[in-house]
Amino acid sequence: MASRFRGYLPVVVDVETGGFNCATDALLEIAAVTLTMDEYGILTPDRTLDFTVEPFEGANIEQSALDFTGIDPDSPDRPAEPEMMVMPDLLKAVRQAVKAAGCTRAVMVAHNAHFDLGFVNAAVARCNIKRNPFHPFSCFDTATLAGLACGQTVLAKACRTAGIDFSNSAAHSAAYDAEKTAELFCYIVNQWKSLGGWTPPLPGEAEE
Repeated sequence: MASRFRGYLPVVVDVETGGFNCATDALLEIAAVTLTMDEYGILTPDRTLDFTVEPFEGANIEQSALDFTGIDPDSPDRPAEPEMMVMPDLLKAVRQAVKAAGCTRAVMVAHNAHFDLGFVNAAVARCNIKRNPFHPFSCFDTATLAGLACGQTVLAKACRTAGIDFSNSAAHSAAYDAEKTAELFCYIVNQWKSLGGWTPPLPGEAEE
């Protein structure tokens, strides 16, 4: 894995939020999917990390965002935890995955990735976390990659074009969208390999 992405471990992330502004709007759900690669260079989803988040103090929540996601932040059945608990647990698990893969850092994969990266970076700053395993600005955007590989930029349409099942009724939960984004990213990377793209170096072979 380390040789495929220049020492970076791709980690797929999805966030559900109270709006579009990462500085002012609530982070309501966050999920991450780690990836693994076999000896033949085939990439597959590995582990899903899923958290429900309490809005930070003073957070803005737009009703239009709740209507879109179907999230009720005030539901007594919503097992939410504060960002100060969620983010350290999430990032610790990502760091462990980076180490296990022999990589040096994580790089975020997401659909319209700079949106998710902005919310993660804002939450990290609010929690005063110093060891963020994600690259601060580089990311893989599956909306762009799917536009190239599948001719579609909407997650549901790209998945269906790639032959990946997608349920509109299950969408807009962080875990579901992260898992489908992970399947899509793996499909694109593996298709590129099958068409003659990157291949894993042979044992003992140095990569330039």
